[in-house]
Amino acid sequence: MITREQTQAKLDRISAGVMKHTPEQDYTVADRLEERAAAAPERQFLLWNGRTISYGEVNAQANRYAHFALAAGLRAGDVAALMMENRPEFLFAWFGLAKIGCTSALINTQVSGDALRHALATTSSKLLLLGSECTPRVVATPGVGSDMPAFTIADEGDMSVPPGSRRIDADLAAQPDTNPDRSVRAGVIGASTLCLVFTSGTTGLPKAAKVTQSRWLGVGEGWSLLLELGPDDVFYCVLPLYHVAALMSLMSNALASGGRVVLRRRFSASRFWSDVREYGVTVAQYSGELCRYLFNQPPHPDDSNHRLRAMTGSGLSPAIWLAFQERFGVTQMIEGYGGTEINVGLMNLDNRVGSCGRIPFPERSNARLVRYDRDNDRHPRNPDGTLIACADDEVGEMLGMILALPGVTGGRFDGYTDPDATEKKILRNVFQQGDAWMRTGDLFRRDADGYYYFIDRIGDTFRWKSENVSTTEVADALGDAPGVETMTIYGVTIPGNEGRAGMATIVMQPGQSFDPSAFFRLARERLPSYAVPVFVRIAVDTDITPTFKLRKVDL
Repeated sequence: MITREQTQAKLDRISAGVMKHTPEQDYTVADRLEERAAAAPERQFLLWNGRTISYGEVNAQANRYAHFALAAGLRAGDVAALMMENRPEFLFAWFGLAKIGCTSALINTQVSGDALRHALATTSSKLLLLGSECTPRVVATPGVGSDMPAFTIADEGDMSVPPGSRRIDADLAAQPDTNPDRSVRAGVIGASTLCLVFTSGTTGLPKAAKVTQSRWLGVGEGWSLLLELGPDDVFYCVLPLYHVAALMSLMSNALASGGRVVLRRRFSASRFWSDVREYGVTVAQYSGELCRYLFNQPPHPDDSNHRLRAMTGSGLSPAIWLAFQERFGVTQMIEGYGGTEINVGLMNLDNRVGSCGRIPFPERSNARLVRYDRDNDRHPRNPDGTLIACADDEVGEMLGMILALPGVTGGRFDGYTDPDATEKKILRNVFQQGDAWMRTGDLFRRDADGYYYFIDRIGDTFRWKSENVSTTEVADALGDAPGVETMTIYGVTIPGNEGRAGMATIVMQPGQSFDPSAFFRLARERLPSYAVPVFVRIAVDTDITPTFKLRKVDL
């Protein structure tokens, strides 16, 4: 058994890195890139489709975008939208905007129509930098480009330009490749918004959450200390760069350590391990579904022949956790919990199967579990009006105390571009008059050793036969059913019945067929009767978000 003190010592290493960066500092992400480029301009930074791009070249290309943006009228504090798939130009543009103190609004490359209009409107973007690969999305959204300048960057032979946009590859090439004067980002501090990242939107229209300069830098410093990262480390990036998992959790680590990034446009289960071996990858990210895809690939003699020493992510199913590690030889599977805007974080640094993290000493954390009444969507209160803290093994909502301490980035809640949406996330007078806590909207259970287990999103539970059913618990219980590739659990209404009946949408592995008798026999063995799915829907493909979360809103 790993002691609480041993776990805390690891957490303290992360905190030491995070604490290096403060809300008040004038050191920025742009400064970090320019330092790396000046110190080792020839060092490899990006590996992309057989092409090697050095720190010096990334910095030079970012400078061209910075000078172009200045010429287009952008100034520090302005917002520019960036809509582009994973490729080097995304990073050139993103770093370039950071160099002049602009905030990047990172647009999901799969959205169009009302969702795209919503994204652009809610961020108050002054212009749009668009990858030509996203042209069909813009064409499907009349009006984009009519109320703000739109500029298109070609993508490897794709010269398409949507109406209302102008191609700027030649303009960029004509710009200086020297660092813009640092005065153009004067006033940008650690608390300044570096980028706007949209929440995943699995259950509705997403909100634009703020990511600050000091938070981005602190994440990289913290993980670098924990994993003892250095310039010899190689990171594998397959998740979309418009999401914090790739752009912050991975890219900040690379920049902090001076390591290299193998950049891929998207995840490929068949190519994953061959890439890891070919490029000597040492650190990679995962999601639960990504691990499932990898695990369902046919076994290969070289499955554990690689340098990969750590994978970080969330959602790894307990059903395959140890088997995944044994088969692929990954010693560190660091399951965690966090979010784009969430001001608390959990990390399982002890390989406790099923847990997303441990809080060894609650007095050293701003996270608390409080009772939540799922039937009435409310928090029960004590007679004095305060909320009720959960006991061990009691399910409750995770809250994060909102802190605003001088010199400390941790615990702050920077919120969204929409003030009303920000306020709706805040609970006040939780444990004492005048305090303020952020609602994560997530349900957890804590065991007697201080380990936390994710139960579900509030709203991802449904009531059937007078009982609350957790979609995650059902999916975890049945996730290793024979032949199953992916499974999504949700509730459906039945006329004349109260509550929602469980529906399982299943995608089978290639060549496998669904056996109803075996499936329901397994369900009855592992689940209480009220949690056994009433219906099963066999689908050809899984509807997932680009960050490998199962999408339920359309089902």
